[in-house]
Amino acid sequence: MPQDISGYDVGALLYCPANAHHTVAQAVAAERLPRPFSLALCLEDTVRADALAAAEQAVEQTLHNLTDTARQETFYRPLTFVRVRSPEQLARLGRAYGKYRPLLTGFILPKFFIETCGAYCAVIRDLQADGLDYFYMPVFEAPSMLPLHTRHAALAEVKAQLDALRECILNIRVGGNDLCHVFGLRRDPGHTIYDLRPVADVLTDLLTTFAPDYLVAGPVWEYYDGPGWAEGLAQECALDRLNGFVGKTVIHPKQIPIVNQSLQVSPADYADANSILTWDDPCLVAPSTEGTRMNEYQTHFRWAQRVAALGRRYGVTK
Repeated sequence: MPQDISGYDVGALLYCPANAHHTVAQAVAAERLPRPFSLALCLEDTVRADALAAAEQAVEQTLHNLTDTARQETFYRPLTFVRVRSPEQLARLGRAYGKYRPLLTGFILPKFFIETCGAYCAVIRDLQADGLDYFYMPVFEAPSMLPLHTRHAALAEVKAQLDALRECILNIRVGGNDLCHVFGLRRDPGHTIYDLRPVADVLTDLLTTFAPDYLVAGPVWEYYDGPGWAEGLAQECALDRLNGFVGKTVIHPKQIPIVNQSLQVSPADYADANSILTWDDPCLVAPSTEGTRMNEYQTHFRWAQRVAALGRRYGVTK
């Protein structure tokens, strides 16, 4: 891909209903939002079917305004994505919005699973053939993922299809609220998604399938005010990191700094990561820089790559 972008750059992905945030372009251009962040203009679950045409026009107006402003002013330009609702819409908007590349980074593909994977992949190939080099982020949230007797085989099949397009898959996303909906569950600010065992088990299977080869982003936290919301988000972000998620979907600007802080790395981790990545000792085991744990090149190299990438992008804690 021509852009020097990785999945680490997505970070906190701020969702905006396409037809409800008419001033998003002004907010971005005026740098009124905490940064860094990425932007998702949603045409799916947040938009009624009878309002879709107007929402598509609103997205185009937002992209036009940002593009026009960028010609005249310098401002923080977030990675920007459009969340479509079907392969057919992706095919149409991928071409209609092509004039806004590279401002438009790519598309988010909802309800991505065995039923839709083939159609989405075919559209991606068609757009590439037309010279439209977007990035894509599939969202795993379909109810068909849940049956145990088919889940693992279906995940393997979907991954095999995505692997053929790996260079343009920026990261894998999960729809935590959609999965909770199937079970009729909703976490309160004092509990994380990992306390909801049926949903947590699905997240584990997604990580097991994709995390060795892709970055997988954590599910949305729906609270942005009230008692305990910030502490709850920080706790879930910590568990996200511990389990292997990188980044998180957010639905309010107040959540962005908490997610960004969770992506920072400790001084000890950063020092050890750089030590491992520059290893030149024939002995592949050595004490950590602080002398508190053992570093082993063969088993910690991938961890070190992740820590170093996060440290460069989001910083090191004080």
